[in-house]
Amino acid sequence: MPEAVSRPLPLVTQDDQTEVGSYFVATYPPFSVWSKEAVETDALPALHAPPTGGPLGLYLHIPFCRKRCHFCYFRVYTDKNSQDVADYLDLVGREWELYTRLPAIEGRPLNFVYFGGGTPSFLSTTQLERLVGRLAARTPWDDAEEVTFECEPGTLTGAKLAVIRRLGVTRLSLGIENFSDRLLELNGRAHRSPEVFRAYEQARALDFPQINIDLIAGMLGETEDNWQDCIRQTIALGPDSVTIYQMELPYNTTISADLLKGAGRFTEPVANWSTKRRWVGEAFAALETAGYHARSAYTLVRDPATRFIYTDRVWSGGDLAALGVASFGRVSHVHMQNLDTWEAYAAAIGRGELPLSRAYRPTPEERLVRDFILQLKRGSLAPETFRDTYGVNVIERFRAPLASLVTDGYLAEASRDRIALTREGLLRVDVLLRRFFLPQHVDVRYT
Repeated sequence: MPEAVSRPLPLVTQDDQTEVGSYFVATYPPFSVWSKEAVETDALPALHAPPTGGPLGLYLHIPFCRKRCHFCYFRVYTDKNSQDVADYLDLVGREWELYTRLPAIEGRPLNFVYFGGGTPSFLSTTQLERLVGRLAARTPWDDAEEVTFECEPGTLTGAKLAVIRRLGVTRLSLGIENFSDRLLELNGRAHRSPEVFRAYEQARALDFPQINIDLIAGMLGETEDNWQDCIRQTIALGPDSVTIYQMELPYNTTISADLLKGAGRFTEPVANWSTKRRWVGEAFAALETAGYHARSAYTLVRDPATRFIYTDRVWSGGDLAALGVASFGRVSHVHMQNLDTWEAYAAAIGRGELPLSRAYRPTPEERLVRDFILQLKRGSLAPETFRDTYGVNVIERFRAPLASLVTDGYLAEASRDRIALTREGLLRVDVLLRRFFLPQHVDVRYT
């Protein structure tokens, strides 16, 4: 498809620049307060006791990619051969076998499964079938409400998609990010637009229950005209759901390293925050006009009954067993992360040990804050849920931060039945959530 004509971005003011640091709030308390000591004092005791959390899900980190995107901050590898991949998948299988012997996991059905990365679709069909067969032999997931599978379009073929569908995937997520080949190249993406359209058509022909596409607003070199073209092409494709993130620059990205060193490798701009929020707002408005419905700060769906079991469960306190290098999980309310290097991860499993690196057991008050801020990402929440779960009136508990949102025009409603953000509040929700942090977490580094 032809590239859109570009117009320059507005000037970036100092206080609105996209600077290096974490923006997206994935959990609470911040990762920086988790500790190695808590693995022994909190994580392992929780795993060796009967479960006390919600429904159980499984996350699998597949850390392989054809290229490392310049904005990527996940643990990924681009230099592994087929034997390395086979060895890693064996480790993941052995890790799950360790988990399924523990009282907190043993015998529990899986409510949802999430293949994330990295690039799960990097795996061959044979590797996928062997991995799923081994994991499902320990814990079948035929009755799971949702099985999500992330894909990079350039790694997909019709045959591979058919296997993915046959393995029970209900939600296929295509990491498109942008439709411009120039921007995909500039930001280090491996795929190009022809692969996007081919993969989408092949997936549609296989009747996946839900096809999601991911976009990123404000990538290196993004322009007004190109972003509008991305919106038009998204609507023309007509996916079941669209997820739109605003470009951020955590510390361990290639772009961040370049900025911190002042090396000047990347000369194209990352849009400022006000521009990114406006672009996402324009995308939401256009998609809503086309019949979509906003489901959260990031996602729109064609059918308002569409559910995202993974986020619904994780944001509401469900359990998540996480497999693979550097993966994050939560069992019986205890947060835990795996060792974040290949060598350390493999060595731990080789010793017959869970490869945990750090953990944290939140207090009841911290759990309340966590559930409240994560559910606020949906744009609205029901205070009754917190009265039933915690015995707390959240309107009274969070009176001060809620009042500040009203003053700033970000809160539409705070009643006994509903707390709801305005659209402007929804578009900047990750910044606003910090107003609800406990005092000891306000000024600490998030990661």
